[in-house]
Amino acid sequence: FIVLFNISKMKLAIALCLSSAAAFQAPAAAPASTALRAVDESTLGVQAPAGFFDPLNYCEDQPESFARRRAVERKHGRIAMVAITGCVLHNADVEFPGYLSLSQQLKFSDIPNGGQGIFNIPAAGVAQILLFCGLVEMAWWPASKYDGDYNVGFFGEKLSPEKKTQKLNAEMANGRLAMLGIFGNMVAEAQTGQTLGEQMGAGNMIPF
Repeated sequence: FIVLFNISKMKLAIALCLSSAAAFQAPAAAPASTALRAVDESTLGVQAPAGFFDPLNYCEDQPESFARRRAVERKHGRIAMVAITGCVLHNADVEFPGYLSLSQQLKFSDIPNGGQGIFNIPAAGVAQILLFCGLVEMAWWPASKYDGDYNVGFFGEKLSPEKKTQKLNAEMANGRLAMLGIFGNMVAEAQTGQTLGEQMGAGNMIPF
């Protein structure tokens, strides 16, 4: 069962990364929907050292799909940033105080680190997580809003177009690194059977 779980995690991570096919690309011409916005999506993410990177020619062959591909990349990057942050904090034993489930006398600190921890969360807790994610996805911050701008500003601060572009480029770069980071963590955990903290404690943080 553990082997099947690890394989499933690897497949999920690979799917998340591959779905961000527009990771380093921009279309030759900005779609009409981006022309009316202060930030030009066609220039975001074109950063050194890769620069303009579109080996599968998506921008030329499927320019109309760029908006959705960029939205998917941005969303996955944001989720990955949350995931890798949570992974690092949980492996550092930074956890909520108190009980996750009073009826089962289960504390937050009782949940083990790593991917296996999800199986120790009561079914009602998993259902609440899925319900909250569904609410965010469908109503609060709907996925259908491709530009990803939910008018909340940067920690409440409204930015100029130039500053906003700079922050969005930083978000794109950090999101890409986070996708690689959480994917690498999942693969390493599946291969070694050790969590991030256990690998660091055992001195296994080497490439070979």
